Amino acid sequence: FFACFSLLWVGMNAQEVLPVGSEGTMTASLVIPSIAEQIKDGTIKYASNTPKLGREKGHNTPTIVPGKGSTGNDQLIHIQRSQEDQMRQSRAPITTFVGDISQAIPSDPTGAAGPNHYVAAWNSAFRIFDKQGNPLTDELSLATLFPGNTTGDPIVFFDANVDNGPDNPRGRFVVTEFRNVNGPGGNGFDVAISAGPDPVNDGWYIYNAQFNAGMFPDYTKFAVWGDSYVVTANINSTTEQVFLLERNEMLINETAQFVTFGLPGIATNGFYSPHAFHTTGDETVPAGTPIPIVYMQDDAWQGVNDDHLKIWEATIDWTNPSAGSIELSQEITTTDFVSVFDGGSFSNIPQITGGPDLDALQATMMNQVQYRRFPTHNSVIMNFVVDVLDPGEKAGIRWYELRQDTDGDDWTIFQEGTYTVNGDRSVFQGSMAMDSNGNIALGYVSSSANDPIRMHYTGRFDGDPLGLMTVFEQDIFESTAGSNSNRYADYTHLTLDPVDDSFWFIAEQFDASRRDIVSNFVLDEPIPNDIAMESIDAPLVEGFFTDSETITVTIRNFGSNAITDPTLEYSIDGGTPIVETFIGTIDPGDRQEYTFEQTADLSLELTEYTITASTSLDNDSNTDNDSITIVVTNLLGAVCVPETTGGCNIDGIKMFVLGDISADDGGNGCNTESADGSLGYADRTDLTTDLNRISGGNEHIMQVQQNWTGSVGISAVSAWIDFNDDDVFEASEQLINTEFYTVFLELQDFILTIPTDAALGSHILRVRSIDTSGTGDLNDPCGDVQFGETQDYTVNITEEVLSVDDSVFLESDFNITTTDNNFFDIRLNTDFGGRVAITVYNLQGQTLAHNNLRAENGQYEYDLDMSYVSSGIYIVQFSDIDGNSRL
Repeated sequence: FFACFSLLWVGMNAQEVLPVGSEGTMTASLVIPSIAEQIKDGTIKYASNTPKLGREKGHNTPTIVPGKGSTGNDQLIHIQRSQEDQMRQSRAPITTFVGDISQAIPSDPTGAAGPNHYVAAWNSAFRIFDKQGNPLTDELSLATLFPGNTTGDPIVFFDANVDNGPDNPRGRFVVTEFRNVNGPGGNGFDVAISAGPDPVNDGWYIYNAQFNAGMFPDYTKFAVWGDSYVVTANINSTTEQVFLLERNEMLINETAQFVTFGLPGIATNGFYSPHAFHTTGDETVPAGTPIPIVYMQDDAWQGVNDDHLKIWEATIDWTNPSAGSIELSQEITTTDFVSVFDGGSFSNIPQITGGPDLDALQATMMNQVQYRRFPTHNSVIMNFVVDVLDPGEKAGIRWYELRQDTDGDDWTIFQEGTYTVNGDRSVFQGSMAMDSNGNIALGYVSSSANDPIRMHYTGRFDGDPLGLMTVFEQDIFESTAGSNSNRYADYTHLTLDPVDDSFWFIAEQFDASRRDIVSNFVLDEPIPNDIAMESIDAPLVEGFFTDSETITVTIRNFGSNAITDPTLEYSIDGGTPIVETFIGTIDPGDRQEYTFEQTADLSLELTEYTITASTSLDNDSNTDNDSITIVVTNLLGAVCVPETTGGCNIDGIKMFVLGDISADDGGNGCNTESADGSLGYADRTDLTTDLNRISGGNEHIMQVQQNWTGSVGISAVSAWIDFNDDDVFEASEQLINTEFYTVFLELQDFILTIPTDAALGSHILRVRSIDTSGTGDLNDPCGDVQFGETQDYTVNITEEVLSVDDSVFLESDFNITTTDNNFFDIRLNTDFGGRVAITVYNLQGQTLAHNNLRAENGQYEYDLDMSYVSSGIYIVQFSDIDGNSRL
């Protein structure tokens, strides 16, 4: 049940300087042999293929005051929209490749380039590539570097300013992950530093920073500043939100010190996502330079009166770390922004697949805040997500370049902008970097209810009009599927190549599975003639393939000249190329889709095929992007494909409805031939819905329509779910067994009961409907039948409780009392001790405020400020975050 209350109309102050909160030491007790050695001696730990589902977000969010804060459309989007005549094309990406096929939800991709390698990581694994995108290792468990620890949330960066001796390039790779109290070493985080610039052949120094067992370092961010590694974490503490690690000692494998700080004057009331300045480029900061840390502050939050950036400065002398301190150095007023989505909740951005709205990552300084030194000034760039529409909701990226003329000066806003694109697409998940020429690159992701999830980059050249991304949106990858969870990646990562000043960007995308895509690009003017093979669009990477599959590609003109009648070709497994000509002209920046007239034979069951597609142009100025290769798998033989020998006719499944799935054949009830040529079978695994397994909420209505009008009691339905994902529909997985239709020409209800111990995650649902008077066994999921139909869908098993019949809160005491000036004291007394979310709604169902709470002495407490909204009736709901029981 919900609580209703009505309204009738009749900052936090903190000391500005804090000392060190705590101190500790880290001993590099482990020197991990090189990856090459571990592979050779057989001790290497490979990544697990077991799906890893991240918990629902349980951290507190900033306390949102309903009705408070900036309103209206974002004031800076007109800069981006009004100056599009000054935008320009950039060169095509140098290379794009798959960093991993992740089993983690979310994947949290991160990566960085060194002199000769790119290291990609995700929850909870990593892989090493050369800089052409060729894998040098398999997908490896993080336990390869951190024995016994695969907790996750890795961050990878390249520490460029390290002298490795006269015979080696400069720099070291650093890989990190957090460690929870249940693992060896207690709460903290692990840091692995390569002993040289080669992540394959050099060993690794391993450090563990361990601190207060009750404080988990959620959502860590890492930066390099002088003689310190600087870590920020989401910890609700007055003394442990910023960690300084003794970098110089860690680089030589010696015992290193660390200290912690709180952040004086910060207004979050629960969530801490600041970021320290991370040094890029060849020049480091002078010794003793205070360490800057920045966080955005929204005037919709409790305790914030105007939108601004806060900058703190931490000082440390590693010969006397106890004397260190941190102070609130500056508050920089910004152009107004709205960073709040849906009252602070975590489902914000729609998907074309109809899956859960994606988390916009509000109230977060995105990974990383990049600092660079120039002869005339110092620059730092940063970004976070904002809502650019009021009324309505659409995500954009608010970005800044701050400058100081000399070391020690105050930071000022040199330029600020809000990046958006036309249409209803939201852009979010931003990550930025600046090259040695002062050019800025911005990598990001987009999504909407009408557009697939995509991966892009844009940028600006030094000297361009301020506040404007001047490079037209460049596409990197277009997803063919969506996320079945709002737990999309918690960050992306764009970094700078230490050798050639190019940019490397990694982000999570979707096709047949979750995967992280890596792209290497430069910001440079287009060259005259540059035709690229951008993508192979068909066939998909997995499917039921025949001996006559169409090959469809997208080509793009990245050059400054129009291109006419380019030659295209494709080959299968390195065989004889199929060569054809695209007839027509492609203008600069445009892309065209082309389907080859010659089809391909991909009919062998359970077979992988390597498809390479290429362009050819006599005067092509750039041949690096002329070809692209994908590997596709024929699933025939993996999941059995039954056939209808006599025709499904009106005995087939006319219409199928289950949760978010609603599929209609369009005819009277018989499918046309399916993709593999089998009559009476339809692969609809691209359609998915969530099904709850919790007792009391695990019965689901499955609706099927058949149009056989002869009589009832002839046609029947059976159904299976492949819970163990072995592509076999076993007797123990059959949920509906020969249930006959009692109606025709309309949908009929059948009850699908999910076992309470069913495996969480996505599985294939098989439904069969046949005429039982014909030949064939309805309860043989693979057998041919005379009249009828078989259809496959995807279901995602969850633990969401949709009622309070067995709610964990039934024995609770729930009270709302009024204090002065329309402030409300909300208290929930209960024996339940788990993580709880509180949500405040208006009567239109709009979320006004959302936050997460933890119990203190059996009581959840929340002080709600409703002084900024009009009088009326409002609803308060408590939810068990992990089980989603509701009160």
